[in-house]
Amino acid sequence: MMSIALLFVFNKIKKGAEKLSKKEVKDLRNIGISAHIDSGKTTVTERILYYTNRIHAIHEVKGKDGAGATMDFMELEKERGITITSAATYCEWKKHRINIIDTPGHVDFTIEVERALRVMDGGILILCAVGGVQSQTITVDRQMNRYGIPRIAFINKCDRSGADPYRVLDEMREKLNYNAVLMQIPIGLEDSFSGVVDLVKMKAIYFKGPNGREVVEEEIPAELLSEAEKRREELLDAASMFSDELMEAIFDENITEELIHDALRKGTLSKALVPVFIGSAYRNIGVQPLLDAVTYYLPSPKDMQNFALDITDESKKIPLKTDPELPLVAFAFKLEVTPYGQLTYVRIYQGKIRKGDEIFIARTGKKIKVGRIVKMHADKMEDISEAYAGDVVALFGVDCYTGDTFTDGKINCTMSSIFVPDPVISLTVVPSNKDAQVKMSKALNRFTKEDPTFRVHVDEETGDTIISGMGELHLEVYIERMRREFGIELTTKDPEVAYREAITKRADFDYTHKKQTGGAGQYGRVVGYIEPVSDKEYEFVNQIKGGVIPTEFIPAVDSGFKECLKKGSLIGAPVQGVKVVLTDGKSHSVDSSERAFQYAAIGAFRQAYTKAKPIILEPIMKVAIEIPSEFQGRVMASINQRRGIIISCVENGLYTTIEAEVPLKEMFGYATVLRSLTQGKGEFTMEFSRYEKVPEAIAQELIKNKKKGEKRHGK
Repeated sequence: MMSIALLFVFNKIKKGAEKLSKKEVKDLRNIGISAHIDSGKTTVTERILYYTNRIHAIHEVKGKDGAGATMDFMELEKERGITITSAATYCEWKKHRINIIDTPGHVDFTIEVERALRVMDGGILILCAVGGVQSQTITVDRQMNRYGIPRIAFINKCDRSGADPYRVLDEMREKLNYNAVLMQIPIGLEDSFSGVVDLVKMKAIYFKGPNGREVVEEEIPAELLSEAEKRREELLDAASMFSDELMEAIFDENITEELIHDALRKGTLSKALVPVFIGSAYRNIGVQPLLDAVTYYLPSPKDMQNFALDITDESKKIPLKTDPELPLVAFAFKLEVTPYGQLTYVRIYQGKIRKGDEIFIARTGKKIKVGRIVKMHADKMEDISEAYAGDVVALFGVDCYTGDTFTDGKINCTMSSIFVPDPVISLTVVPSNKDAQVKMSKALNRFTKEDPTFRVHVDEETGDTIISGMGELHLEVYIERMRREFGIELTTKDPEVAYREAITKRADFDYTHKKQTGGAGQYGRVVGYIEPVSDKEYEFVNQIKGGVIPTEFIPAVDSGFKECLKKGSLIGAPVQGVKVVLTDGKSHSVDSSERAFQYAAIGAFRQAYTKAKPIILEPIMKVAIEIPSEFQGRVMASINQRRGIIISCVENGLYTTIEAEVPLKEMFGYATVLRSLTQGKGEFTMEFSRYEKVPEAIAQELIKNKKKGEKRHGK
């Protein structure tokens, strides 16, 4: 009798725990904060942590106290006043737990944004009230769209000279194609910016007390009432499209705040609407309503539909549920090597992870024991014994790679990986001695594991170690980290551009590979043509009929052609945009083999390549430069001198934004040039746009340098 009673009590407790767990998931938010460089992401995050009592003092980016912002914990970040790595933290606001990832704005560290957004459920897009929609804003928006992330927007820096949130709202609608809806209007602007009018409550909100901690509601100033009523009408029109109840309430003049919030939440979750908030994080205005918006409008893990791919058939999707009782599926989105071992940041999509559990890496099938689970707060950590579906945590001492999927062995699946852009710039690094060489090898192994956009290879001809990345700043940061974190003395040689080669016309091939060395020889003949293709790196078409080349040798032909694409004959750069069509051939019953046909393909490609009129391609970068308007003329002249084409030039008050397309080769050292042209006030970002033909004079110079290098190394 006693045991039945105990069982009844136990079941009640278990059911209660499940309910609590579900409630916790419903009140959990996983958000990423993204923006163009210098829009105030880290400052906003610092205020969020302060108002949610995670920190008890505010430190500024490039702060005079030398402490730096909480989320910029690397020495390099504090010195430069930029975010280099994405940092994770968590906080609580009005009974909601919020996991936050603060990401870099600089395009060189775009992988940090990419991997953060891969695991986030919702996002805050921050825009500068002066700069508006800038180049990196568009890139971040594209990344958010790639992962289907609902978002809210925050127009920051409304206290700056030239601030105009209404213009920024129009830009969001035009350039980002957002159904953007103002949730607030400013009370004053620039120096007189003092608060916001909440269009849902129809109240003026001021932020008083130490660091704006006190949120005070007052009546709307008379001079702003008509503007507030007009903007509220727009808000209700947009929100009512997502709620029949709200539409009825508008007709009955019985509108409640709850109805507006519900309608806006539906619109935001469907990604058909973007609520827009305004403020100045630096002046402590508007951050608490932004936190409220995170809880009102952004999704919980249960609101998002995630899928895994079946390992045996990757076209088959497996829907995942945010349920701790189902088999485990977790995704490693970021690695950090610490003095105490590897720290692996994971998002748990399904199931749970407990300390001491045995989990499997889906890619390799390797079994791992979970030794330590931690919750991250920038570079500080807090040990926990278990973590559930929906959460973002870190595991200690797990040997894996970015993009690995963990399971408990009960499900055979993998998560789709992170989009990784190709590097565009390379640099030769030379260690000072053998000891430095050993240390450098360790450092480079660690960095390539942490950052998929950072690549390392050894040049076969020179034996030099070459590092590749997304831009000068990207490589500069890693070189500085090698010096500081590993104590490596090294020198660098000039950056190298990631050139490509391509063909411009069709060329036929008919090549026979024949070798007789006693016993079985080698024989393979391939006939066909190569031609340029614009939308693919490489395409192989097999048009063999009648079995003149046996089917088992066709993959070897394909493999031989692929091998040739690694190095073109002009400057040894990879070849892209080639279509190979195999039309005929011949085999020998004894002497033909896979190797023979692979060599035949290599000979055929070399035969046809020069006839196909190859050219050299160079990376063209999309460059966005923001400068005080007085320097516009000289900066535009500097772009023209660099073979650049100016796409647009837009004046926003005291500042001008110039967008241009410039060859990467011409952008080396431009940061120094721009500083001297603008008295240190200009800044620029660039990202890869496309490959284009190099001018003939430069192509001849590159070919000449290649030949010189070969002579020097006795080739």
